[in-house]
Amino acid sequence: MDDSLLDGSLEDAIDALRARSLRAFDLTELALRRIAAREPELNAFITVTADAARERATASDTRGALAGAPIALKDLFDVAGVPTTAGSKLFAANVPGEDSEVAHRLFDAGAVDLGKTNLHEWAFGVTNDNPHFGPTKNPWSLDRIPGGSSGGNAAAIAAGMCFGAIGSDTGGSIRIPAALCGVVGLKPTYGRTSLRGAIPLAWSLDHAGPMARSVRDAALLLQIIAGYDQRDPASCDEPVDDYRADIESGVRGLRIGVVRGRFFSRLEANEQPAPDVAAAVAAAIALLAGEGARCEDVELPRADELRETQAVIIGTEAGAYHQNRLAAHRADYGEDVAKRIEAGLARTGPAYALARRTRDVLRRAYAEALEGWDAIVLPTTPITAPVRAGQDAAAAAATLTAYTSAFNLTGLPAISIPCGFDRAGLPIGLQLVARPWAEARLLRVARAYERATSWSERRPG
Repeated sequence: MDDSLLDGSLEDAIDALRARSLRAFDLTELALRRIAAREPELNAFITVTADAARERATASDTRGALAGAPIALKDLFDVAGVPTTAGSKLFAANVPGEDSEVAHRLFDAGAVDLGKTNLHEWAFGVTNDNPHFGPTKNPWSLDRIPGGSSGGNAAAIAAGMCFGAIGSDTGGSIRIPAALCGVVGLKPTYGRTSLRGAIPLAWSLDHAGPMARSVRDAALLLQIIAGYDQRDPASCDEPVDDYRADIESGVRGLRIGVVRGRFFSRLEANEQPAPDVAAAVAAAIALLAGEGARCEDVELPRADELRETQAVIIGTEAGAYHQNRLAAHRADYGEDVAKRIEAGLARTGPAYALARRTRDVLRRAYAEALEGWDAIVLPTTPITAPVRAGQDAAAAAATLTAYTSAFNLTGLPAISIPCGFDRAGLPIGLQLVARPWAEARLLRVARAYERATSWSERRPG
């Protein structure tokens, strides 16, 4: 059977399943064969649940929203009976008895889970160079990192191993690998999706969201996992829009802010957009304007407070989660992650309290700043995928999260979509951000750009 369907959209796969032109079992077999062929070089998965996937595909019902389509989950979301390692050998035998809430919703919608994807250890980094399960490679160039910490998701989607996946994003961990691997990654508003049954990095910054090959596919996955979960203390009881109802309406008359000024000038020289990235983003802005959007410069408030506030919160909360385990098993942590946790443990209680207060102020300031805009636009990352060899994980994190972590801190919905390639043939990501709970408008703008270009249709060789 021709496996070219694996390189298409989730929506097309669902249509084929509903039309009964192929069975979910056959599509799952195709995906498992693609995984078997590509996994030795990419290392995108920690656990492939082939037998369970076949069983779920056999029992699938085409009336569900996903109709038996194969997907994957980052290996920090619980699936009953499958180890949740969080990328650490310390959790190799951590087998949950029930599904995480996002997995439960996906399975109710007819998803076939192919397995758990690789990630940066404990989700605390961006290289996906995991000391326990090995590095994930970028399908566009095997000597490059895929980004992280949801790098296994991005590599698997780009390589056609699955049609979509659910990742987590605490400082950019969905959007960064999406940009570096040329796929779509959406971080919803904080509290939009449940985190129950997901191993935390930093409770007040973590977001769960979809990754896919198209904006429409990301919208479909978000539709399934979004919504209030009364058993998750971070979940918000906000109405869930129909994310595809208005997605093809275009951008004519919409107001899009082009981020300028202190948001960039506060950063180091190596965190400024590389020439190819700057050119691709400028071309994307011009295209949106050509499609009828009103594109005007915008200055984001209190930019100098963003990085340190984020650093204090993520470090302190990670330290709180790992303190006892790190003390007992320091040698079983990767050195880069251990040092970042130790730095968090060195923070004081007053520093954390002040950071939390500053975060609350920033969230309100950014919600007010974006009230008059349908979206704002900026690069997802300053650079394309760097070479893995000799990569300093801490330095990579500082560089690659420079444009993403602000929107974890402020809780705003943000999406990365492909917007071109650099001169080395590596993908470039365009980041769009909207006001709280405006995922539908964000997806509409992203889809307008995607529809007018062919970047999302390209596949790695």
